[in-house]
Amino acid sequence: MKYRRYCYSVTLLYTHLVYVTKYRKKTFSLEHLKRMEEVFNSISKKMNFQIIEFNGESDHIHVLIEYPPKLSISQITNWLK
Repeated sequence: MKYRRYCYSVTLLYTHLVYVTKYRKKTFSLEHLKRMEEVFNSISKKMNFQIIEFNGESDHIHVLIEYPPKLSISQITNWLK
C-alpha cells in the first residue's frame, strides 16, 4: 500500500466503478476491452490517478481506481466516459 503524502495530510482513497452497456447488451469483445484499458491508462496518467485493476465482460466493465483527494469521483467518471 502506497499512501499519498501531502504537507498536512496522508490519504489512500479507492473507488470501484462499474460501467454498464444500455440494456446490458453484449457489445464488448476482447479487442474492445484491451483498447479501453489502454485509453483508461492514458487518461489516468494525465489526470494523476491510478488504475489498480481493470476487468470486464461483454456487457460491463469494472475499474478499481486510487485517486488524490483533490479529484472527485464525478470528475474521474466524466473523464473516463
